[in-house]
This record gives sequence, structure tokens and C-alpha cells, in this order.
Amino acid sequence: MGWMGDHMPRILEIKPEGIYCPAGGFYIDPRGKVNQAVITHAHSDHARSGHESYLCSDSCLSLLRIRLGESQKIESIPFGKEIKIGSAKVSLHPAGHILGSAQVRVEVGGEVWVVSGDYKPQADQTCEAFELVPCHGFISECTFGLPVYRWIEEQKVHQQVNEWWQKNASEGRPSLLFAYSLGKAQRILSGLKSGIGPVFAHGAVHPFLEHYEKAGVHFPEVKKLERGQEDDLSKSIIIAPPAVEDSTWTRKIRNCRRAFASGWMSIRGAKRRRNLDQGFILSDHADWDGLLQVIKGTGAEEIFLTHGNGDALARYLQEEGRNASVLTGAIMRGEEEE
Repeated sequence: MGWMGDHMPRILEIKPEGIYCPAGGFYIDPRGKVNQAVITHAHSDHARSGHESYLCSDSCLSLLRIRLGESQKIESIPFGKEIKIGSAKVSLHPAGHILGSAQVRVEVGGEVWVVSGDYKPQADQTCEAFELVPCHGFISECTFGLPVYRWIEEQKVHQQVNEWWQKNASEGRPSLLFAYSLGKAQRILSGLKSGIGPVFAHGAVHPFLEHYEKAGVHFPEVKKLERGQEDDLSKSIIIAPPAVEDSTWTRKIRNCRRAFASGWMSIRGAKRRRNLDQGFILSDHADWDGLLQVIKGTGAEEIFLTHGNGDALARYLQEEGRNASVLTGAIMRGEEEE
């Protein structure tokens, strides 16, 4: 058991199951089974099955039901609406990570802490824009917490993808682009140029599309790639999750060019190690500059870093005179949904 800081009111506590609020009796993105879970977003490393009840943002609800099933007890609230859970005031605020992603603001006795979940302040047409939330304490992800990680504008990445697809199509070759099924795939699809060729999505991507469209996100016509269609994809682009990168399904798509969209593509050698023809640097997380912008913007007196390169970022913030440290152990995630 570890408190967020002995000189601060005990608003949040670390337990083996995850971040716990004693005043409200709830956990945030717990990894172990609990009675009440507040979920930041619908990625599987944050939204796990088996809890008694769930709370999420309104626009996360339908995505969470796909992830967890219809039988789960899930309640939702609009962004910015404050509710009481026990003696804690709780509200959810856009995190800009994927559709429905939220930061969790917790207030007890006038003290305010924010748990960021995954976030990015960079513009993204497929989800709600990040909201800066002032607080006394900030628990921030730092997946890309090194100065080497600096993103280019999303529109430039879309242009790169379309030019790559166009070139492949002109050679009669399919374009197979790996992107995480929830969030990243929708960003890629929303930026595809019409008229180059057919657009297909893997079965893991397709179920989420209608919920994005209901939220006002526009896609070209996207077909689900069915068995037996793999032989006639010469000008097509196919969006598929990295989990099928080396699968039988992928090997049936012959003569294709392969690419991956991720912040990890900024690492030298990443493309070669994955046997890719192209890497697109597109992340649903904050880059180095984005992390600094948000952390400083909150005005937090105490900062805890988790999920990534925390040591380097903590040292940088400490050298600036900020009270920053790395939160380890109890809330480390499973598979990274970058």
C-alpha cells in the first residue's frame, strides 16, 4: 500500500488492483477485479472484464460494450458533469487519446487530483479534443517520455499514407497497413483519399466503425475483408491490427506492400525488425513536447509518471524544480495499445 504523498490529503491510494479512491470506494482502470471501476477508455489494457460495475464517458459506452459484452453493468456520464461517489466529487474530461477517452478528475475536501489515462494534445479529427484540467496532483502517462519522440502534423501523415497507397496501386500491389483496431485504425481510415482503390478492414477493426460514424467521424466506404477475397486486392488498402502481422490471414494477401502506423516507427531500425516496407509515425499518445505542455499546464504541485519512460521525464522535471517521481508496480499495464 502506498500513498500519493504523506503531506497531501489521502485522496488516491495505490493497491495491488490499481489506483483507489478511499473517499469514493472506486478504482481507476483497475487490473484486478473490483466492485466499482472508473474506466478512462476502451482499450483492453485499461478496460478489463470482471468488475461488478463500470463508469465511463458517454461516447466511450458503446465501445466499452463491444470490448466487455452487453451483460456488464456500465453507466456513463457526459464530459464535464460532476457526480458524487461517496464523499468524492468525480468528473470526466476529454483526453484526446481515442473516441470517448477521459481524464478522471477527483476532488476530496478541496484537493484536486487528475488521473490522465492515455492522452494526447495533438489535433485528431476522430475524437474529442484534449482538455487541460488544473489540479494539485497529476498522475500522467509517459509512454513516449523521451525527447526523441516528436510527432509531425496528422495531415502530413495522411498525405504520406495516401502517396504510399497510390504508388502501390499504380504497380498493381495491395497495401497492407497495420494499425491498432480501436483509435489508430479509425484515424488512418478517416484520412484516406477516395478514388485510389477499394478500402478493406480486418474483422477486428470493423465493429468499431459504426460507433465512430455515429459520433460524426467520416470514412470512405470500408468493406470487411472476408475469406476468399485475398486473391483480388491489387489496388486495395487493407487496415489490420498488428496481432495478425505474421498470421496465415496476412500471408494470403500476396504481393503486398506492408506498413505500420505507430509512434514506435520513429525508432531507428523498427521498420527493418518488423520486415516492413514503410513506417508511418502516428501515435495516439502525447509526444515529449506534448507531455511537457500538459504537465506544466495543469499547475500540479505533485506529479507522478507511469506507463513508459518515466525516469528520464521525472529527472527533467526535477531539474526544473518540479516535484515529480515515477509510480511503479501496481498499475503497470498489459499489452500496449499504442
